[in-house]
Amino acid sequence: MTSFFAWIFTRYPVKTRRFLEILPGFISWTLILFPIWGALLIPTFLAYFILFFDIYWFYKSFSLTFMAFIASKKIQEAEKEHWVEKAKKLPHFEENTHIVVIPNYKEKVEKLRATIATVAKQTFPTKRIYVVLAMEEREEEAKKKSAQLIKEFKPVFGDIFASFHPDIKGEVKGKSSNESYGAKLAYKKLVETKKININYATISSVDADSIFDKQYFAYLSYSFLSDEKPHNKFWQSANVNYNNFWDVPAPVRVLAFFGSLWRTALLIQGDRLVSNSTYSLSFKMLSEIGFWDVDVIPEDYRIFFKAFFALKGAVWVVPMFLKTSMDAPLSSSYWKSLKNKYEQERRWSWGVSDDPLFIKWWFTVPGVPFFRKTLMLYHVLLDHFLWPVSWFIITVAANIITFVNPVFARTNLGYKLPQLAGFILTMCIFATLTMIVIDYKNRRETRKISKTRQFFFPLEFVLLPIVGFFLGALPALISHTQLMFGKRIEYKVTEKL
Repeated sequence: MTSFFAWIFTRYPVKTRRFLEILPGFISWTLILFPIWGALLIPTFLAYFILFFDIYWFYKSFSLTFMAFIASKKIQEAEKEHWVEKAKKLPHFEENTHIVVIPNYKEKVEKLRATIATVAKQTFPTKRIYVVLAMEEREEEAKKKSAQLIKEFKPVFGDIFASFHPDIKGEVKGKSSNESYGAKLAYKKLVETKKININYATISSVDADSIFDKQYFAYLSYSFLSDEKPHNKFWQSANVNYNNFWDVPAPVRVLAFFGSLWRTALLIQGDRLVSNSTYSLSFKMLSEIGFWDVDVIPEDYRIFFKAFFALKGAVWVVPMFLKTSMDAPLSSSYWKSLKNKYEQERRWSWGVSDDPLFIKWWFTVPGVPFFRKTLMLYHVLLDHFLWPVSWFIITVAANIITFVNPVFARTNLGYKLPQLAGFILTMCIFATLTMIVIDYKNRRETRKISKTRQFFFPLEFVLLPIVGFFLGALPALISHTQLMFGKRIEYKVTEKL
């Protein structure tokens, strides 16, 4: 069957690609407009669909709360372990090395220094850590910044060096092509010269604002060395936006709150966990599958699914129950910060552009276990397809149907629909309150924040309907629509002061 679909995709490459690019936007717009056309054609079915979706949202809210709680407990337990001592007892510990690639463009040297400093403070022997400053050649200050940081941290690590990614025809400017260039340089300098043994090496894709737990690489070593198939693995910690939590505007803080809990909860959700933002993987596996792709902007999901299908489904993401803290978008003014967050959401939601390739691989790559590849693709498509849709269904759909179809509004179901939908969604408040408690315990403030400000923080959630539209649904809908028309976006670095 895969050979048949491979023939279809080979015979009609443009038509199949365009069909799959149109699909996400078509589904999103169909569901968003469903309360209008559905109210006229199938109002009863639409009403039950809205109630079903609200119940699904209720379940999703409490499921997130429960899983974030369990994951947080596991993080607290992991933080108490002495991972380097456990790793030392395993075979090949002395051969184990870690490469850290930090792709960056126009990042302030202070921001890069803070990230590298947390790598320098690891409990794992830092002489077996190698840092690659993946710079862009077109940045005027790149050589000056890298030279400054190399001079400062050279005595700490096994090595620290810079790569300068040139603008290459056919490549897409962004994190993926930059870190791919840096990783290939690391391969030449470290593996080909036999400075490290690639069989016992990991490589980490690190955002420039990542603040690591001091045990991150010791934990990674233990997990890598104790794994029966370490060359089929990614490792993912809980990426949280706690670095500047109280400095960003309230709308950005609300999204940072939910995003941090979501990524924490993912650690215990099995195959729902996919590499994101800052993560680690086997260096051997990365080199064998051809490193990160250079024709794409969002690289984290892409590299996982590239490895997944290349190795016939024998790839897994291992949770690391530690927090890696990052910045939320922050600029020189309130409105610039909001714009920065919007641009970040546009870039994240552009991950939908990978879906056509994932679907193509699902159809054409033989030998991949059907159930697992289907379940993983389902989760990705569900998240991407509902990203611009959920806000419309849970906020306005129940009222639109009664407005568009007054006759249905006079029926028993039509009359009760807004009340039932409102009641179900109101119950989600209890989940949110529990999340606030979990988040408060997770953050462990590193600087003094007044009790009054923390007490009134929950009031900022009244902004959620507005924030959810302008910094959630809208940028995702634009990404889906842009992909429908075959247009691409330009990579924009998120400013983080």
